[in-house]
Amino acid sequence: MVVAGAVYHQPMAEQGTPLWLFADQLGPRFHGGDHEHRPILLVEASSALSGRRFHRQKLHLILSALRHAKADLGERATLLRADTYTEALRDYGRPVLVHEPTSHAAERFVHRLRDAGLVADILPTPAFALSRAEFGHWAGDRTRFRMEDFYREQRRRFGVLMDGTDPAGGRWNFDADNREPPPKGRATLGAPPPYQPVEDGIDAAVRRDLDDMALDTVGIDGPRLFPVTPVEAGQALAQFITHRLPLFGRHEDAMLSADWAMAHSLLSVPLNLGVLHPLDVVHAAERAYRAGAAPLAAAEGFIRQILGWREYMWQLYWRFGPDYLDSNHLGANNELPDWWVDLDADGVDAECLRQALSGVRDRGWAHHIQRLMVLGSHALQRGYHPRALSDWFASAFVDGFSWVMPTNVIGMSQYADGGRVATKPYTSGGAYINTMSDHCRSCRFDPKKRLGPDACPFTAGYWAFTHRHRDLLAANMRTARGVAAMKRLVDLPAVLEQERHRESF
Repeated sequence: MVVAGAVYHQPMAEQGTPLWLFADQLGPRFHGGDHEHRPILLVEASSALSGRRFHRQKLHLILSALRHAKADLGERATLLRADTYTEALRDYGRPVLVHEPTSHAAERFVHRLRDAGLVADILPTPAFALSRAEFGHWAGDRTRFRMEDFYREQRRRFGVLMDGTDPAGGRWNFDADNREPPPKGRATLGAPPPYQPVEDGIDAAVRRDLDDMALDTVGIDGPRLFPVTPVEAGQALAQFITHRLPLFGRHEDAMLSADWAMAHSLLSVPLNLGVLHPLDVVHAAERAYRAGAAPLAAAEGFIRQILGWREYMWQLYWRFGPDYLDSNHLGANNELPDWWVDLDADGVDAECLRQALSGVRDRGWAHHIQRLMVLGSHALQRGYHPRALSDWFASAFVDGFSWVMPTNVIGMSQYADGGRVATKPYTSGGAYINTMSDHCRSCRFDPKKRLGPDACPFTAGYWAFTHRHRDLLAANMRTARGVAAMKRLVDLPAVLEQERHRESF
């Protein structure tokens, strides 16, 4: 049987309304349990693959995940190839169930499909620990949110790192213990290498098909670095918990040129594909702490990323609504430069920026400090348009999906929402990068200099940004000191003139 280009197997006999799964809904929480006997529909829509200029490796991961899901589900699943999702559903010929999708646009789309009779019903998503309804009950009529409040409630609700009614170790948050610079005199952190899946025939076919499609992509093709199946995700989780979690924590904000992965989990891709559930990750980390196999600060810091921050970003994406994407409190309207969009890392002189961009080019990934305090800080200082930046992160990063980036980029990184997510704009001069990395040692710019041909673009850019937004920053007690320091700079006019005409980074 051939439908809309390709079907690999006839679905099994009728056992209830079929369930259509998107490419980020591929784990057993979506198709198991109450749904374990339903036929499954999977769709490769060429319009979705070509809708943006995606990273080549991101497209590989999505197609590999879909095709591996088909292989794992066997005759229960039908995989269609079509130009659009609508075309595939019409050719399939049966109304389907679908879980809540992960973007405002996709949600509007599936509602239209339901109105057209192609979707029978829309089910709550099982992808997160807390449902959207439960978050709405907790949030009530709040207009201001603090992640710490949400995180503590999550810990209590799910009984994670709790000793009775008290947090394990007597503290909710060990963030102060997790900000150390890289260990002196070492080129790497010394953590065992992260899990890497073994590519198979499905990956080879995906690579050939992507070559034939000749899509306009960014980044380079490369070996698949991230899990796309539940089995692979479980192996990656076990590898991290056993060998890398003990070293995570103390240096999680550090950057080393020769150690792109440090002790990070690299689990964001399987989490965001839905093949790994956040509570499984969180419970595994807690078990390691309880067994004495990982320090509390490491386990808590990692759990905070998953049960706290990741869940918080998901909930705020829906709470703030689609208009949030147009937030631009600082009036940042500069276009992203070509070297940025094209991931031309070799055309960049600033070593920290080159390292971050090359990580995106080569792997579609950079860790959270590179995202916030290198890429995000540079964009904030240079006034790149926040929505364009959010879209770039969503398409150029292999773990980037529509729900992930707005509150992370528009809110936390670019302060474009005026403080709904972050308490201040997050940017710094070169001194922070020099402290937290080894990048400045091999850089042609001097982090201590703000003026001259070797002036660090982050140091000079910090003062230009502070001057441009001095009234706003002076009114915030967390940034007022920077404004006061700026007023004492005797060379400020020269620095501002230099940054208006800067051409190299």
